[in-house]
Amino acid sequence: MAVSNIRFRARSMVMWTLLILGLIGGSICAIAVAQRDEDYETLWRHLETNRRPPDDTEMVFARVRFRGFQGDFSGFGGKPGWAHDYPNAEEHILQVADEATNINLRKESYVIVDLDSEEIFKYPFLYFSEVGGLNLTDRELTNLREHLNRGGFLMIDDFEGARALDWFRSQMKRVFPEREFVEMTLDHPVFHTFYEIPTLDVEPAYGVDSPPKFYGYFDDRGRLCMILNHNNDLGDFWEWIDQPRFPLKPSTEALRFGINYFIYSLTH
Repeated sequence: MAVSNIRFRARSMVMWTLLILGLIGGSICAIAVAQRDEDYETLWRHLETNRRPPDDTEMVFARVRFRGFQGDFSGFGGKPGWAHDYPNAEEHILQVADEATNINLRKESYVIVDLDSEEIFKYPFLYFSEVGGLNLTDRELTNLREHLNRGGFLMIDDFEGARALDWFRSQMKRVFPEREFVEMTLDHPVFHTFYEIPTLDVEPAYGVDSPPKFYGYFDDRGRLCMILNHNNDLGDFWEWIDQPRFPLKPSTEALRFGINYFIYSLTH
């Protein structure tokens, strides 16, 4: 599932800042509201048509739809938890990645994939949102185990609180009973694959009970196969990067983390 011979084109921090400021400066509230309504229609249309990313893309951002839920977990604003921030988060992070790296992709290089479908094996990079509501079916559990065994990489995002973390841990114990979540430290290569992340003490997208932490999930060979952004929501920063909703510093940090995750998934 690895992609080889990737060449990277680093951008200066000045150009990076200009890019983000340009995105922020180019939006107005009326457009934002119209875009928000359109996003809901886009979500369901994409589900109905099983939208395809560009055929020549080198990487696909695959957002996972899971069918099993625990408790009453209908989602926010009528959008289910697995779909939070869709599709603006995808399009914005992919657009920046296209500008900042030499990965052959476009802002349309994303897809929705069902966890209980064989289709997930096409995509090395899987994105999960709101796993505090995930209750794996038998088929989802089997597919997830096989995806990780084949070398896949998961980004777990948009979940907060000890209860959500403990619940997701219990779900992963069903997948690999012997494995544990490990709190990440700054010396891990995932934080240095493209951008040098200076600190893991980051500002969350919204109010949380405790500071954000990064957890890793490693296979039997010591490969990082999952990164968990606990008490944080990088996708929220990505979604709103074209609007002055969040401060610039944590917003650009969220983009750097995301691009590092992309590079790591493609090279490990």
